[in-house]
Amino acid sequence: MVNKKYLLLAGLFYLTTQASFAQESQSSSGGAQWANRDMTYRGKNYDVLDTAYIPKSRMKQQRMFLNHQYDFPAKPRNMWEVGVNGGLYNVHGRVPSLMPWNKGGFGLGAQVRKAWGYMFSTRLQYNYGIAKGLDWQPTTDYAGPYTSLGYFPSKPGALPPEIFRAYRMESHQLNLDLIVNAGNISFNRARNFLSPYAFFGVGALAYKTRINALNSDYQPYDFASIITGKTSFDNHKSTWKKLQSAMDNTYESPAQTADNRATIFDNKTLDWVASFGIGVEIKLSTRVNIQLEDRLTLTEDRFLDGTELDTRIGIFPTISSDKEDINYFSVGINFNLGNKKKMVEPLYWMNPLDFTYNELGNPRHMKLPTPILPDEDGDGVTDQFDKCPHTPAGVQVDVHGCPLDTDGDGVPDYRDKQLITPTECQPVDADGVGKCPCPESCKDMIGKNVVVAPCSNIYAGSISFAKNSTKLSADMQSKLATLTAQMQANPNCKIVLTGAGNASKVEQERSWEHVNAVIEYMSEKMAISRERFIFQYGKEGDPNTVMFRSANDGEEGPTNVPPPFPNLKGGEKEKKTKHHKE
Repeated sequence: MVNKKYLLLAGLFYLTTQASFAQESQSSSGGAQWANRDMTYRGKNYDVLDTAYIPKSRMKQQRMFLNHQYDFPAKPRNMWEVGVNGGLYNVHGRVPSLMPWNKGGFGLGAQVRKAWGYMFSTRLQYNYGIAKGLDWQPTTDYAGPYTSLGYFPSKPGALPPEIFRAYRMESHQLNLDLIVNAGNISFNRARNFLSPYAFFGVGALAYKTRINALNSDYQPYDFASIITGKTSFDNHKSTWKKLQSAMDNTYESPAQTADNRATIFDNKTLDWVASFGIGVEIKLSTRVNIQLEDRLTLTEDRFLDGTELDTRIGIFPTISSDKEDINYFSVGINFNLGNKKKMVEPLYWMNPLDFTYNELGNPRHMKLPTPILPDEDGDGVTDQFDKCPHTPAGVQVDVHGCPLDTDGDGVPDYRDKQLITPTECQPVDADGVGKCPCPESCKDMIGKNVVVAPCSNIYAGSISFAKNSTKLSADMQSKLATLTAQMQANPNCKIVLTGAGNASKVEQERSWEHVNAVIEYMSEKMAISRERFIFQYGKEGDPNTVMFRSANDGEEGPTNVPPPFPNLKGGEKEKKTKHHKE
């Protein structure tokens, strides 16, 4: 029967885990309090787009993911977990176990664990244990070493004397465990701080059991006084105290063992065993957690407690076929080892839904539909930037959405009866006609709407990147949105993109990256064909600037340009080159 003290510890273990869950629940109900704690750990999450965490063997999948050719990112490297533990170590046998507070046994252990996915991990664990047991009721069911040590009937035909059996079992156990956990998969928060798990393992057990059968004079103990003085009010505690006072702590005699068993380490019996159990880890930081665990080891042995005989069953010894088990309840501390710049936490702490939820809330990688910007009058300038709304259909406008006024006389070209009025002849009347006689050169233009060059209403400009960055800011995206509207209104026009910076290899490479970033944004986000851009880079000027203008009539140039120094940044540059070629 399992010791009541052990059952109490198991209950405390359960209550501890439940209290921790309740505390998290209360924090969650606090709203801002839980969110602040959650965001503290979210800030330490790895960036799924960062290839620094991906090993070479999985880089192909990561590149396909970054290029929108595969929907799932590659699995990152994750840290190893190492730890130590200690706790209660006892045998489930026929002799009641002694706990540490009754001068009983204890266990110590060390382990190393590696996650192979978000749910499954393996662990190699070594445990050293000492288990002790002591009868608190006398028995005559014994044989083997007790008989050979002098415990036998005083005369022929008499019953053997009653004794109290006592043993000490020392063991070494090595286990390989498969651990399954699902506590990291959460739909309501980025991180869980409790990780419950279950495990199954196989391993080897080497043990040696000795019994305490002789006193300091190497004579059998005389338990007659204890048996005679034992009353119905004596429980196991009081009986144990009397016995421990009367017995030494030498465990001087070898216990009964099975025949034909392999031995190792100072004649310890070697068994192959299976084990299983449950546990929970409580995170203290991204590097440290504490662990509570209970392991039950199943053996094929009947001699862990020193005898294979049933106790207190009839008058004569009865051979038992029951196998004995070992229970180890432990508390430990674990540490995550690895380079934080290249390895994430063990995956059983990572929520695999992180990327999905973060991408839905703040998209960076997913393909978004091309934005449809309102343009009520259809002049190619969105309403947000149109300074002259309600322009008549078919009227050419400038970059601000206002009708063109070639001579600047205040009368738009579509109503100007004198399209080019000299400055000295202005101001003009309501029809755009100046106060000077119209020269011969302009007479043919009166009342006519002269068509200007097809790309003249795409304005030139520039955008500036932050130093050493290729990220497009909101202001830059706003400028490109206007450029997009103008290009959509003039589908036959090409744009020349010119990146500045040629003082060094780094500046030339950065110049190429800036131009490439603009073209990728315009083609992927704004649905403007790459064929409508002329790629230029490495020109004189501010190395963080890209200038744009409409191409001149007949002007041509490359749309795709290979990076000047593709090996300058290793894998990251190789990724960009591949994307460029595709």
